[in-house]
Amino acid sequence: MSNISGIIKSIQDIMRKDVGVDGDAQRISQLVWLFFLKIFDDREAELELTEDDYQSPLPEHLRWRNWAQNPEGMTGDELSDFVNLQLFPSLKDKLPLQGATAIRAQVVRDVFEDAYNYMKSGTLMRQVINKICEIDFNNTGDRHTFGSIYEQILKDLQSAGNAGEFYTPRAVTRFIVDRINPQLAETVLDPACGTGGFLACTIDHKRELYRKTEQDEQILQASIRGVEKKALPHMLCITNMILHGIDTPTHIRHDNTLSRPYKDYTNKERVNVIITNPPFGGMEEDGIENNFPANLRTRETADLFMALIIKLLKDQGRAAVVLPDGFLFGEGMKTRLKQSLLEECNLHTIVRLPNGVFSPYTGIKTNILFFTKGQPTEQVWYYEHPYPDGVKNYNKTKPMRFEEFQPEIDWWGDAADGYAARVQNQQAWQVTVAEIKARNYNLDIKNPHVGEQTSHDSEQLLKQYAEQQQEIGKLRDQLKTILQQALGKGYA
Repeated sequence: MSNISGIIKSIQDIMRKDVGVDGDAQRISQLVWLFFLKIFDDREAELELTEDDYQSPLPEHLRWRNWAQNPEGMTGDELSDFVNLQLFPSLKDKLPLQGATAIRAQVVRDVFEDAYNYMKSGTLMRQVINKICEIDFNNTGDRHTFGSIYEQILKDLQSAGNAGEFYTPRAVTRFIVDRINPQLAETVLDPACGTGGFLACTIDHKRELYRKTEQDEQILQASIRGVEKKALPHMLCITNMILHGIDTPTHIRHDNTLSRPYKDYTNKERVNVIITNPPFGGMEEDGIENNFPANLRTRETADLFMALIIKLLKDQGRAAVVLPDGFLFGEGMKTRLKQSLLEECNLHTIVRLPNGVFSPYTGIKTNILFFTKGQPTEQVWYYEHPYPDGVKNYNKTKPMRFEEFQPEIDWWGDAADGYAARVQNQQAWQVTVAEIKARNYNLDIKNPHVGEQTSHDSEQLLKQYAEQQQEIGKLRDQLKTILQQALGKGYA
C-alpha cells in the first residue's frame, strides 16, 4: 500500500513553490482534476479487463497512461504547453458526444467545464504527477486509504464555511443514512450535494445490505441523484462517485436546484428519499426567491431548500435534513414553512446536536429533522444528543464519532408501528402538534429533563439581544410619552 498521506503532503509542498497556485482553493482544484484523470485511467484499466469491447472516450494521446504515467516523460515547457493547449481544450469541449462513448465523454466534459490549470511550472507539475502515479486506485487498500485523505482535502476547503457551506461530518452522514435506510431501488436525492458525502454513504449502505447481483448494482447506480452549483465541490463529487464505483455519474448535475421555478418540478421528478445538509446562513442571489410562491419567498438558502424538499418527496417519501436552530425558532416565512411541513409531512423526530459538530468552522447549533411525506404530524419526538463522557466540545482532532449515536439507534423504534416502542428519558421527550401550534410553530423546545442552561450559541444570543433591544425601545417610547405629558410641550 502506498504512503498516501505522505504523498499528499509532498504534493502540497511542491505546489506551494509554484507562483501560479494561490491559496488552498486553487491548490485543491489543481489536485482534483489531476486525481480525476488518474482515477479515471485506473478505472479504465479495470474495465478493459472486464469488458471485451470497452472504448475510452478520450483520444489515445490524452489518456493519463500516455502522457503522465512515465516518470521520465514530458516536463517543463513541453508539459505546460501540452496541458494548456491540447489537454484542456479537448477535455472541455472537443470530446464527441455521440456514439458508444458519449455518456463517459459528457462526464469528463462536465468535470472540466470550470477546471483550470493554475500551475505555471511544467517542471513542478511533473513532480506532482509523478507523486500521484505512486497511487494505484485499483488497489483496494489505496482506494480505502485515499477515502480518508480525501476527507482531509475537504477539511482544507472549510474556509468556505463563511458562505454557509460546511461539509457534513462522516458520523452524521452515516447516522442519517442508517436511520433513513434507503432500499435498493429507492431514488435518493441530495439537492445540495457538495462533494457527495451523503450519496457515497448511501452507495456503501445499499451495497452492504441489498446488492446481491449485477442487476442489483445497475439498479443501485441508477437510483443516485445529486445537484451541486459550485464547480469545485461538483468536481470533487464526480471524483468521489467514480471512486465509489459509479463509472458514469450522469445523475450528478452541475446546477443550482433553486434556480428552476418551483412550479416547474413535476411528479415524475419526485423521489423516495432526500438526505441533505443545505447551505445555511447564506443568501441566494437576487431573483432566485421569485422562483417560489409568494408565501414561501425568502433569500435565505436553507429555507428555500426546505420548501423544495417537501415538494420533491413522493407520497410516503422520507427525508432527513440538517438545519440550524434558527430554523426552529424563526418567524415570518419560517413560520409558514414549518406549518406546511407539519401539515404535509409527519415530522416524527428532531435530533438536537450539541455545539461543535461543525467545529472549528462554525459554532452554530444544528439539528437533524426526520420526516415522512403524506400524513400530518401528530407529535414530534426530540432527542438531545449528548457529548460522550469526558468530552466538552468537538474539534479537528476529536470529531464526532458514529458510535456515539448508538443510544439513539437503540431507542429509535419502527416507523411501521408509529415508533410505538419509544419512551421518554433524560435525552428524549415528546411534544404534541397542538402544543407546537400554540407556540406559533416555534420548534425550539428545550429538554424538559434538564435544568435551565446558559446558552452560548451565537445565533440564540443575537436573538435574545434583539428581543432585549426591542423591550428597551418600548420602555424608551413610554418614558418619552410620560415626559411629554409632564412637560406639556413637544419633547424630542
